[in-house]
Amino acid sequence: MAEGEESWYLCKLLRFFYSLFFPGLIVCGTLCVCLVIVLWGIRLLLQRKKKLVSTSKNGKNQMVIAFFHPYCNAGGGGERVLWCALRALQKKYPEAVYVVYTGDVNVSGQQILEGAFRRFNIRLIHPVQFVFLRKRYLVEDSLYPHFTLLGQSLGSIFLGWEALMQCVPDVYIDSMGYAFTLPLFKYIGGCQVGSYVHYPTISTDMLSVVKNQNIGFNNAAFITRNPFLSKVKLIYYYLFAFIYGLVGSCSDVVMVNSSWTLNHILSLWKVGNCTNIVYPPCDVQTFLDIPLHEKKVTPGHLLVSVGQFRPEKNHPLQIRAFAKLLNKKMVESSPSLKLVLIGGCRNKDDELRVNQLRRLSEDLGVQEYVEFKINIPFDELKNYLSEATIGLHTMWNEHFGIGVVECMAAGTIILAHNSGGPKLDIVVPHEGDITGFLAESEEDYAETIAHILSMSAEKRLQIRKSARASVSRFSDQEFEVTFLSSVEKLFK
Repeated sequence: MAEGEESWYLCKLLRFFYSLFFPGLIVCGTLCVCLVIVLWGIRLLLQRKKKLVSTSKNGKNQMVIAFFHPYCNAGGGGERVLWCALRALQKKYPEAVYVVYTGDVNVSGQQILEGAFRRFNIRLIHPVQFVFLRKRYLVEDSLYPHFTLLGQSLGSIFLGWEALMQCVPDVYIDSMGYAFTLPLFKYIGGCQVGSYVHYPTISTDMLSVVKNQNIGFNNAAFITRNPFLSKVKLIYYYLFAFIYGLVGSCSDVVMVNSSWTLNHILSLWKVGNCTNIVYPPCDVQTFLDIPLHEKKVTPGHLLVSVGQFRPEKNHPLQIRAFAKLLNKKMVESSPSLKLVLIGGCRNKDDELRVNQLRRLSEDLGVQEYVEFKINIPFDELKNYLSEATIGLHTMWNEHFGIGVVECMAAGTIILAHNSGGPKLDIVVPHEGDITGFLAESEEDYAETIAHILSMSAEKRLQIRKSARASVSRFSDQEFEVTFLSSVEKLFK
């Protein structure tokens, strides 16, 4: 009797849902049509606005080329790409209007340009208009303690909307990796869109870290210890990777900075017909006047790290490896060693990380031998590289590694992480000779540093020469040629 009643209630429930199916379908279809009409209307309004803005004083239409780079006043490799790309385009298209969307509201446009010259020795030949965005906080990782990738990506859509409402360009280039803005500018703004990908928002390596329940900066320990949470996060990552692939495929031109990034973008975006490797510009020429012989103002050896103070750069590994080395070298009574960490701080989170690194140095008892140089001028960076014996890099799966190239061009012996761009593109043999060293663990780094310091000056000089000869393919000139060739499709 009870079973019969349950079947009757189940049948009645199914009929109820069935009765809602077609009305629900009609409502959803109507809402979709309304949404399409509204978006199309917005697109027409934006196109009209674009025509008004792009008309110059002489009545001719000027092409508006815009870069989306919310942190353009930072001092990292991504910012060097931005300024070199702008310089290259201004040489080829001098009549165009150039716009940079930035969230650096606490500085003026002139201060941003002066900062680019001070840090990168780059001065643009034509004016640039800066569109200052007030909602940059929407892409700050600190705003999303959980579901950070999704939160930042959705935040970038709102930030992109703010940018689009202020200026509608003809050509839009995302130079900072905010792929979720691409469909916005392409389908609503009616722009030709391109992207320069430094690092995929999600990668198959990140999926494997979660799948194998390994601890990482993007995979907390409490998740790795819980199989259920690991499965939930893996599903979340797979869904996000699928959506990331969809928005990325909207790009008309895709440029990636290394073989490692290329492999991941091809697997996620599946746009091989419009994807090219464009190695980021490194100011190789500026470092060539540094003498290769070991000229030391002070006795001992200087170890230098160049890179922004972001969590993925893994500066703690450098300090721990250095502490392990010091403990060993003190026993051997070797020359004094010093580690100098040079990098840019974008915000308070980065400044907090620097303070945490200082405390780590104190906890390990090496604070007297570790220095931090934050947002220093280019000339000061060059001076440190001219004095350094070894350049350190510890980021796992670094997309490229401009700091690695700069160290090699300056004549330091590079010790980089055995992964990503440094492994595949940079620290590779040149004409059969080694150009540097790779390591992974604390022990690996400590042992390799000790090995480099134990070499004769003649052997180190040979490695320096090979390294310097190998980095010419990463020069500003090579970047301009490959970049302009890649974006040519956007201007047809």
